[in-house]
Amino acid sequence: MALSWRAAALAGLGVVPVLLVPVYAVVIGWALLVLLVVVVDLALASSPRDVVVRRVVPASVRLTQPARSTLVVTNEGHRRLRAVVRDAWQPSAGATDNRHTVSLPGGESVRLVTPLLPTRRGDRLADRVTVRAFGPMRLAARQKSADVPGRLRVLPEFASRRHLPSRLARLREMDGRTAVQIRGAGTEFDSLREYVIGDDVRSIDWRATARRSEVVVRTWRPERDRRVLIVLDTSRTSAARIGDLPRIDASIEAALLLSALASHAGDRVDLIAHDRRVRAQVAGMSGPRLMPSLAETLAPVEPALVETDWPAAITAIRQRLSQRALVVLLTTLDPAAVGSGLLPAVGPLAHDHTVVLASVADPEVAALARRRASASEVYDAAAAERTEIERAAVLMRLQRRGVEVVDALPEDLAPRLADTYLALKAAGRL
Repeated sequence: MALSWRAAALAGLGVVPVLLVPVYAVVIGWALLVLLVVVVDLALASSPRDVVVRRVVPASVRLTQPARSTLVVTNEGHRRLRAVVRDAWQPSAGATDNRHTVSLPGGESVRLVTPLLPTRRGDRLADRVTVRAFGPMRLAARQKSADVPGRLRVLPEFASRRHLPSRLARLREMDGRTAVQIRGAGTEFDSLREYVIGDDVRSIDWRATARRSEVVVRTWRPERDRRVLIVLDTSRTSAARIGDLPRIDASIEAALLLSALASHAGDRVDLIAHDRRVRAQVAGMSGPRLMPSLAETLAPVEPALVETDWPAAITAIRQRLSQRALVVLLTTLDPAAVGSGLLPAVGPLAHDHTVVLASVADPEVAALARRRASASEVYDAAAAERTEIERAAVLMRLQRRGVEVVDALPEDLAPRLADTYLALKAAGRL
């Protein structure tokens, strides 16, 4: 049972008769009267057990985009339902105006819409639905809370897609230039033509020659479509907050932009999320199925508070690659993390594949290095400078092992990685 402000106001009105006739009998009489009215009002209230609630939620929505949770409330009782219905969600689901006033005759239904504006990526879960049914005078109410399951998958925002048109334009320009720069016999069949002196006799297509009155040879074009494997580090270092978001969110933005660009270029894109084991993977997707699959897979990926097992990650990479490919490691340049696990393992990988390491830089470190107004700020600046020197040393050691390194601020990581991909493709290193 729940009492409303009206019951308190009714009890407060008892001050008037008590002031007029200040005896205990008046106080007790008024209290009994209020209690009687509240009991009668409660008895006339519709039972919340006669209320059936069904929830309708969209399957997914992109981060920062609005969504709606719809409750279908049915009054299966005979009395009119005068109630307040609360549609509760996780705070990060961004539910607003989730308390709905209902006046519903018996046997009828109503739809109640709660606006949602998620603030975090991942699965946002609905909490319990509470029905508070009041009596005709709205003095007291019967209350019941029930589990009405609901899940809204919040996909990555993919704000970096604004950089995609300019990179696609550069890709088209690059394709036009590289078409005449590629040398060699190639591996992909192109067409048939008449044999001329100097052609390799191994290129003669004997079946086509038998159907014609002339010798025919096959022509080939160099293979330009390559394999791109993106490795997303989900260890403890990816949980560090850079600005307002964790490092892993900037890495996901970079992975999505690179995947969209490489897919338009005709490359095959795979992805694995790894720390001590494979947390998620996308493989064998291409064309219009790739980006939805990536967004759906990456949405619930969260950092794990463990160290990355880089030897196991390298083994997982080699199991998925049978030919030379572009391997993109979305991780950190933290000297301790790189020096203890990644450096010993990345050398052989860079010998067999083109390896790019993309890391998110922390703008707060650069800001600390510039502050020198007080003694404490000088110490902070010295620590920041030491951190930058150690990162630079790790970067040089990676480059000596043949690794391309992209170190950029969160908002710049995605376009910088896309530019690196285009530069490698133009140089014929993919």
